Amino acid sequence: MADVWASIERAAALHRQAVATAEAAARALDSYAPSGAPAQHHAEQQELATRLRVTAAELAPGWLGAPLDTAPYGGPLPAPVALAGHVEPPRYVRLGLAQPVDGARFPVVVPLLGAGHLAIDVDARDRRAAGLLGSLLLRLVAATPPGALQIRAVDATGAVFAPFRELASAGLMAAPATDGAGLRDLLAEAEAWIREPGEHTMLLVVAGLPEPTDDADLNRIAGLARSGAAHRLHLIVAGWPRPLDSATRVTLGEVYALVGDPPGASFGTSGTLNSPVYLDGYPPIESIQQVCAQVATAAAARGSTLAGLLPRRLWRESSAAGLAVTVGIAGDTPLTLRIAGLTPHWLIGGGVDGGASAFLTDVLYGLSTRYAPGELLLYLLDFTGSASGLMYRSWLPHIAAMGVRPDREYGLAVLRELDAVLARRAAIEAPVAEAPVAESSIPETPVPARIVCVIEEFEILVRGTDRIAREALVLLDSLARRGRSYGIHLILSTASLSGLKSLYAKRDSLLGQFPVRIALAGGGDVLDSRNLAAAPLAPGQAVVNTAGGLGGPSGASRAHERVVAFPDPLADPALLADLRERLHAADPALHASVIFDGCAAPRPPATLSAGAYPIACLGREIEASLPLATFPFAPDPTHHLAVLGPSGLAAGILESAVRSLAAQHAPGSVGFVLASFAGAQDSVAERLDRHLRAAGQYSTVVDAAGLKDVVADTSLTNTYLVGLGLDGAPDTGMGAQLARWPARHVHLLGWWRGLRRFREDGGAAMAGLVVLNLPAADAAALLDDGELAWQPRPNRALFHDRRTRRTVLIAPFVHSGHTP
Repeated sequence: MADVWASIERAAALHRQAVATAEAAARALDSYAPSGAPAQHHAEQQELATRLRVTAAELAPGWLGAPLDTAPYGGPLPAPVALAGHVEPPRYVRLGLAQPVDGARFPVVVPLLGAGHLAIDVDARDRRAAGLLGSLLLRLVAATPPGALQIRAVDATGAVFAPFRELASAGLMAAPATDGAGLRDLLAEAEAWIREPGEHTMLLVVAGLPEPTDDADLNRIAGLARSGAAHRLHLIVAGWPRPLDSATRVTLGEVYALVGDPPGASFGTSGTLNSPVYLDGYPPIESIQQVCAQVATAAAARGSTLAGLLPRRLWRESSAAGLAVTVGIAGDTPLTLRIAGLTPHWLIGGGVDGGASAFLTDVLYGLSTRYAPGELLLYLLDFTGSASGLMYRSWLPHIAAMGVRPDREYGLAVLRELDAVLARRAAIEAPVAEAPVAESSIPETPVPARIVCVIEEFEILVRGTDRIAREALVLLDSLARRGRSYGIHLILSTASLSGLKSLYAKRDSLLGQFPVRIALAGGGDVLDSRNLAAAPLAPGQAVVNTAGGLGGPSGASRAHERVVAFPDPLADPALLADLRERLHAADPALHASVIFDGCAAPRPPATLSAGAYPIACLGREIEASLPLATFPFAPDPTHHLAVLGPSGLAAGILESAVRSLAAQHAPGSVGFVLASFAGAQDSVAERLDRHLRAAGQYSTVVDAAGLKDVVADTSLTNTYLVGLGLDGAPDTGMGAQLARWPARHVHLLGWWRGLRRFREDGGAAMAGLVVLNLPAADAAALLDDGELAWQPRPNRALFHDRRTRRTVLIAPFVHSGHTP
């Protein structure tokens, strides 16, 4: 802290020294009275000009005062200097050269930022005024730490600020306004700045007043000048027709200009500098482009931080009137977006390296720190194929369901669950309020939590014409149209909409329900085809548009569109670790989120509750809440389980099923008979035998003859027969016994690699069917489902219960020791 105060004191001392130097120079000019011979007069004038050049170099060093036609294109940018919580901009800037007599020249510098304003009596249609505006802007941009200066411009000619366009891509300069409406938008923004100034400085540059400009507009500009400097708002106005408070006035004659007294100081009794001034001309285009490129790069590297987007205290806001979240920094001002009312759903576009995942993670952290789990629920689907954000999102306590690299069936299941929530809310509740509720009118019944469903690369879910795509589109459309009234909101992201034109071809289409369009680098197609605002974006930047992607007149200021910079949340692991601890400390009792990683094998439950009948745990259903896929064994003639398909995954499924059954029986209360005819999978039977014996259960491994004896034993009770590769076993007459066994609590768990032998062994008596890599046509015929859309794939199976005629996709439990 001592070092900070020392820096502030040093900066303050330098400022006082600069003011004193300027005042001394003014007094020297005012008191100068030539005496003696002409030669002596000339020498005195030369000496005075030399003193003034030294003073100007002290007040406006480097880019602020150097001749621009000789300044290095790649000159270094300054480092930020923090003063009392904000970055101080340079105070003095050069206007041109004064030449009181031949051979005596010195730079004319005036205070601007931190002091006042500048008014020019002619506008940019005069090339001298245009040149001065260009040189002033280049000097200030080059000499100000990136991000410390926010520029807003008005330019009806469209030419003065065109070379500075790269500043717009860095979020440092909005597109210049070109007409009266754009001018009024900028005046409103400047007035808002005065009410709530940002941390840095805003500069409003008017190259000329557009038509029509009336007295009301002029009065607003004059009002900004009166109070702006005290709030770090400064004006440079060309073509200003009358005096302007706290402004240095520049008056152009036919050959030279006159510079009036600066704010708070005087050049002399005449009220102007006692010398003609030749204004600086427009800088070389190469200089402007090089400087702007450096500034844009430095601003992007500086960026914003995740900490700057988050509230200081957790869970202090109510979601009753909607949600709000800070999505990035527009210039140096945080931009907050609402999820409610007129902006209920968002559509985000970004190329492969556009940073969509980082942007969404920032949004999720922002929402989860503003609103408690009772105010907000999250449903997250990430179809990008990457699990990079899993560990940083999965511990958010607001998550109701989360799928990373999920099956399309899981995504559809989540939409079905949200549709069911919507139906329940519509049936028993009034629509959720979309406006602030007065404290005296807060209803006694609690407002349901807002729900936000985020789907990354949503086009994977809806692309094509299969059953999943058709149903997903219907559900998304219903949620988009009706969900807003019941607190359900969608945020969809995509790398490209090129294959989904039908979704927004009509005005009332699905994507027409998404007024908020956020375009990241490479994602401009979420905007209107005529809106090219996203073209210059760099990674870490986004165009935020709240008008359905519509743009506006070329070069006009757009109140509905801003360029923001957003941080990479993974760049600060210490902050994330601290945030995780804070969320846990806020409510340690929060239950774990339901997470589905489509590329990870699910883990079987650590314990099982004993039910009416023992159950075989097969896996997790690919549903929103990931329920257990189980098959209960009861004394019913069809209570047997079959696994079908040549995949070695079958042995692991049976192993998991047997282990779960053994855990539900008291030691020594049940027997297991194990037989394997699957060659490479024989070791599974041996491993299971060791496990069952260690658990205190009766277990035996038999060969073909032993299995035939067991099948023929009419006194067999309380036994599970486990057969691997039964299509490789000799005929045992098993089919004739299947219907009799359940009454004696004898059940079969078998694996057949093909359907022919399965049917011969009494397949019709098997109630539970787990289908692996059977051909799609065979699976459809087996399950008697002509519309079955099953395509075999790794680590997935279809589970069908003939008793309930229910078919579900499952991710099977597989014991870690099995050999596929």
